[in-house]
Amino acid sequence: MIDNRINANDLAETATTLKRLMDEGYSEFEAKQYIGQALAVELFYVMKHKVPFNETGYINNLRNLPKEPSET
Repeated sequence: MIDNRINANDLAETATTLKRLMDEGYSEFEAKQYIGQALAVELFYVMKHKVPFNETGYINNLRNLPKEPSET
């Protein structure tokens, strides 16, 4: 799912975050795990509250990585 978002340039912040985390010394695998956590938090919130995907919340969580993402 992360690769699809990056390859489709679905959201530029996803690719930017991947590059930033790798520049900070995380492996590609680790960086994608962090991004996956941010995505999972948003998807869980969508399913739990039956609301649309919060792109702003997702972007905020991406910008705060590697800090643990939080529900928006």
